[in-house]
Amino acid sequence: MSFFPGKDPQAGDNYACAAIAQVVVPRTVDLGDGFTVRRALPSARSRMVGPFIFFDHFGPAEFRAGNGLDVRPHPHIGLATVTYLFDGEIMHRDSLGTAAPIKPGEINLMTAGRGIVHSERTGAELRAAGGPIHGLQMWVALPEAKEEMAPAFAHHEVDEFPLIMDDGKVVRVVIGSLYGERSPVPTVHETMFANIALRAGATLPLDADHEERALYVIDGAIDIAGDKFEPGRLLVFKPGDRVTIKALTDVHLVICGGAPMDGPRHIWWNFVSSRKERIEQAKVEWAAGHFGKVPGDEIEFIPLPER
Repeated sequence: MSFFPGKDPQAGDNYACAAIAQVVVPRTVDLGDGFTVRRALPSARSRMVGPFIFFDHFGPAEFRAGNGLDVRPHPHIGLATVTYLFDGEIMHRDSLGTAAPIKPGEINLMTAGRGIVHSERTGAELRAAGGPIHGLQMWVALPEAKEEMAPAFAHHEVDEFPLIMDDGKVVRVVIGSLYGERSPVPTVHETMFANIALRAGATLPLDADHEERALYVIDGAIDIAGDKFEPGRLLVFKPGDRVTIKALTDVHLVICGGAPMDGPRHIWWNFVSSRKERIEQAKVEWAAGHFGKVPGDEIEFIPLPER
């Protein structure tokens, strides 16, 4: 799912904390009815953090009765999509025949590999009533040896993830390992993602166990080495430095990262690859209708952009 074509997010101001490599200011687009999307990756100076090559924060928003999310069938190659909701529900359908709703705290991990098509919509019952939507969509690049792997889909329930609760901290380890706990979600590259709530005054250490790490504040305000950060900033940390995060208010944040990718990646529309020619091939294949159809959502599709 890519809600909008857009320019790179911008780098933020310089900050005092020596452990912060970049402060990324997401580009924000209002898609109508108060539904906003903030894109933090890729950015001009931070193309990836670990395998994360795309980071969108959408909502919070409230759909009026009769309205909802309608991301028509579209293709992906060379990546895995990670969808994580804080509120609302999305119905996922794909060309493997998957039809799976995702709810808050769950995760949908769709591996595109050599090619997959999917749609993301608000279900008919929820659309009739209206309701909230708030969450993240992230893409992780696949290592070169796995870029052409078979497509796959995995859904994990909220109670599958390790939960760490201690002294004003609640950490849910969604992907990878953190604070001695490991998620059951399988990955093909070292990947880490956690959803975290802190009470005002709580502190959270972030060790250098993963070489590349970033933090995104969803709500509230934090302090790192005397600098204050509010919602809507992606903090990209330098490798090797231990960081202490202090909650100035009740805070909701996420942490993501992992091992560096095995070389640069090209990204165009919904396609990611280590080879430009592979993206050109995918363009031709989508325009020619050679990708699969999405059962239950076969009529509509997003055409290849003219850019």
